[in-house]
Amino acid sequence: MARPFNTLPTPLDALLPVEVPGDIPKKLRGTPLGRLLDYHNLGGRLQPHKSAELLVCMCMDNRKQLRLPENFAYILRTGGGNVRHSEFKVSYAVAIGGVRHIALIAHDGCGMVDLSARRKAFISGLVEGAGWSPKEAMDHFNENAPHFEIGNEIIFVCSEARRLGVKYPKIKVVPMFYRIADGKLYLIKDGKGAR
Repeated sequence: MARPFNTLPTPLDALLPVEVPGDIPKKLRGTPLGRLLDYHNLGGRLQPHKSAELLVCMCMDNRKQLRLPENFAYILRTGGGNVRHSEFKVSYAVAIGGVRHIALIAHDGCGMVDLSARRKAFISGLVEGAGWSPKEAMDHFNENAPHFEIGNEIIFVCSEARRLGVKYPKIKVVPMFYRIADGKLYLIKDGKGAR
């Protein structure tokens, strides 16, 4: 039985590196999730794909880029990789695109963590950069920030993977973590894809 979310290991202890083919868990080998790890982390040969096999949900952060072949994956990028307000797009990838695997990818240094601490900068950025009035910017932040702010990245992505796994019971959903420093994907202990 998985531990409660608030008792997950510390971030460094929770990450499982994928540095050699044997690091890919047996249950992911030969699946689109295993191929994602092979393509991105291990430099696997980029095979041509006729259609998408995978949905990748990840943060919109510009510091993250995945090494993938064309047509391999649908990619849904949102703040914090939060798909709570993008589920119709997930459903489309499943129903019309035929994907049966989802990789949810969080990363370190995410701007959606502790978003409330950026309230003042967010408001002034909209006033100065977009020409909004201070009230419009403040109302916009106050209305939306609670829906998009995430806590700890690892706890959030594991929680979202479990939530989506319940919502889409025939779909394999695996939480992963992208470290900005090395540009690699990591599996997460206690995540569905962990060894």
